[in-house]
Amino acid sequence: MARGQTFAPDAAAIERLADAAIAGLPERFRRHLANVVLRVEEFADDEVLDELGIEDPFDLTGLYTGRSMREESSWASGELPPRVHLYRRPLLDEWVDTGVSLEALITHVIVHEVGHHFGFSDAEMHAIEEAAG
Repeated sequence: MARGQTFAPDAAAIERLADAAIAGLPERFRRHLANVVLRVEEFADDEVLDELGIEDPFDLTGLYTGRSMREESSWASGELPPRVHLYRRPLLDEWVDTGVSLEALITHVIVHEVGHHFGFSDAEMHAIEEAAG
């Protein structure tokens, strides 16, 4: 590798940033995330995009799948654990377009998807973000 070359962060680097974002959450939230699986993928698959009515795969940076804490008492046999999906290419595209630090962007997406784990809707999370300034 030549000196001075910079490359887009790979999936492992995105995962490290996401792990750091989770580690920065208050412990009262973190303790409920031990069974949540973090996945970094290039893009959401076509089935997910179709289900959400999203045409452009760059429009989805993250997704929570699984039961929220409000819905679960225990996992049904054979049910996958809850997952937070981060989509690397849309994240990088938004990072370039907005000028926000990649750490701040990933933290924002992690907090949003973790909010779904706690049972908050998108509307509730937007209201919380607006109230927080």
